[in-house]
Amino acid sequence: MKIIIVENELYLAQSIASKLGENGFETEIFTSIKEAMKSNGDVYLLSTNLPGQNTTPLITQFKEKIVILMVSYINNDTVGEPLKLGAKDYIVKPFMIEELLRKIEHYQEYQDLKKHTLLYQEYMKNLLQEIETDFNPEKLTSPLVIQTNYQRLVDKVVFEFAQMNNKLLTFVPLGDKTWKEKISKCSDQSLLYITEIHTLKKTDREQLLELLKSYDFILCSTSELETDFATITLNTDSKLYDQNEILTIDDYVKFIVNSFQYKFPDTELSKKLGISRKSLWEKRKKYGLFKKK
Repeated sequence: MKIIIVENELYLAQSIASKLGENGFETEIFTSIKEAMKSNGDVYLLSTNLPGQNTTPLITQFKEKIVILMVSYINNDTVGEPLKLGAKDYIVKPFMIEELLRKIEHYQEYQDLKKHTLLYQEYMKNLLQEIETDFNPEKLTSPLVIQTNYQRLVDKVVFEFAQMNNKLLTFVPLGDKTWKEKISKCSDQSLLYITEIHTLKKTDREQLLELLKSYDFILCSTSELETDFATITLNTDSKLYDQNEILTIDDYVKFIVNSFQYKFPDTELSKKLGISRKSLWEKRKKYGLFKKK
């Protein structure tokens, strides 16, 4: 990690750089905002006491990085406005290097979490994009039980619902032996997303449903489930089967036709299935899978 120190008091800047170097950081010192804006660092320690220099351009340019203000006193000009522009935090001179290190570590972890969260969001969006649903997630209210023939359909709806409402999801697969601990440790602000209830024995299932009376949750069940909670059913004919699932011939043909009817002309689609165009038309009629115009 590279730390850029922007400070016109050279002795102070060198002292900070020396202590940061002892803790394994690479540092570079600038006394000019203009020159510092040409740099490429991970953290910017920015003095707000730079006579004749405007710190705003630097804060604006590097607001996606970690900008920590070094201030001699606290007021709107030294702290309030810079924080609004994108600076992450401030530290009052003189300060202990340990205090500065704690701030750097905290914001480094925060930046890493943001990157990981974005990665997982993009991955989930890509993973679920092929799943078709006409259901509007805005219609959901929790707590709720959703019965379905396809869990990934509910995955998509729940993740969209959480994103729309800025809700923090806690995923609890009941096949995990630590599910009770996960539920007990979840935040009051968190929405539990619970799956795999079919893996529980009857007594554990009853215990779960009793426990959930104190939580906000959406529970996905791939079979009928009797509870006192509000329940809806979401099914789909557009299942994406995994390699461990054995299909009947009818299910396979239905899946292929539904998934690829817009990617191939009927002549090629029937050829790939090893059937005639007439047989393909008959199966379309049987399954109600006619192309939308």
